[in-house]
Amino acid sequence: MTKLAIGINLRRCIGCNTCAVACKMQNNVPDGMLWNRVLTEGCEQFDGAEGVYPHLTRTYLPLACQHCENPACERVCPTGATYKDEKGRVEIDYDRCIGCMAACPYNARTFNWNEPVRATGAAYGDARVPERSRGVMEKCTLCKERTDEGEVPMCVHCCPGDARIFGDLDDPDSAVSRLRREGSAEVLLEEKGTRPQVFYVR
Repeated sequence: MTKLAIGINLRRCIGCNTCAVACKMQNNVPDGMLWNRVLTEGCEQFDGAEGVYPHLTRTYLPLACQHCENPACERVCPTGATYKDEKGRVEIDYDRCIGCMAACPYNARTFNWNEPVRATGAAYGDARVPERSRGVMEKCTLCKERTDEGEVPMCVHCCPGDARIFGDLDDPDSAVSRLRREGSAEVLLEEKGTRPQVFYVR
């Protein structure tokens, strides 16, 4: 068995948004959409801070699809378009998708309401990534085209702080398994019972 996962060391995340931009470029994500976001914890606005000057703190929370073991999105998908693949990733069959998004408790799915528009005027990124037509859900795929070939997701590859660790949770000797075992790992919204395969270490 294989259970691909990402561990994120929040002590190393500098909030640079490289992961968000790398994901967007790799996956040909249209203007106005992000599959990968970096939130500022405790703040309503982008890149804000907690506290009162001069006693301010700022911490970041990268957020994308959590590739849950028990995904709420899969349970409610009426067409079977959302599914878990043999490597533990939550994927979408775009040919069957009719655009459901409400079930994800992490707000990690994006519905493309309009025809895709890109500032470049053309598609970009990995030519292996399928283009999505208007009216389907889009989200992180754990860079399926890369990880199927044994490469790491682009967000992991490009992270300048080495905050992201990728690997197989079913391999006890993998770096991601060791991080989860030794790093006081936490998952988002544990009470929802979705059992995310993305976890965080503080």
